[in-house]
Amino acid sequence: MQAMEIIRRTTAERRRDTLERLSSERDIWVSTSHPDHGPHQVPLWFLWDGQAVWMCTGASSATARNVHKEPRVRLALPDASDVVLLQGEAKCYPAQEVPHDAADGFAGKFGWDPRTEETPLLYLCVAPQIVRAWRGVPELRGRVVMRDGAWLG
Repeated sequence: MQAMEIIRRTTAERRRDTLERLSSERDIWVSTSHPDHGPHQVPLWFLWDGQAVWMCTGASSATARNVHKEPRVRLALPDASDVVLLQGEAKCYPAQEVPHDAADGFAGKFGWDPRTEETPLLYLCVAPQIVRAWRGVPELRGRVVMRDGAWLG
């Protein structure tokens, strides 16, 4: 494995790069926790609507059950050399009650509309309160690019 030289980005550059990844990537890791059963982590497809992350899962899945008990979640884009971590509270929407813009955007991005499925599905919406972004040790300092729901830089 070859080491890469890391050029430290400004907060504004990290914000720009984070928004680009949120707009273009397909998968996000969702970490939930249940008071009795502990942590649970799964990858889900996601849509970034400019303010929040929208995901869909089975209404009876461990992720859905956990969020009902403990809505605080962490999300991570899948790249250990270009880390983006989001933290917030998930709001749940049964597939038939999700806002049309979010459901239409999700269906348009993936070519699959959960609202048409017979199996009960649940949309999870997370408006991040904290976002951290870094590429390697040189960027650990200053990795917070959103605090209290407001972008920094």
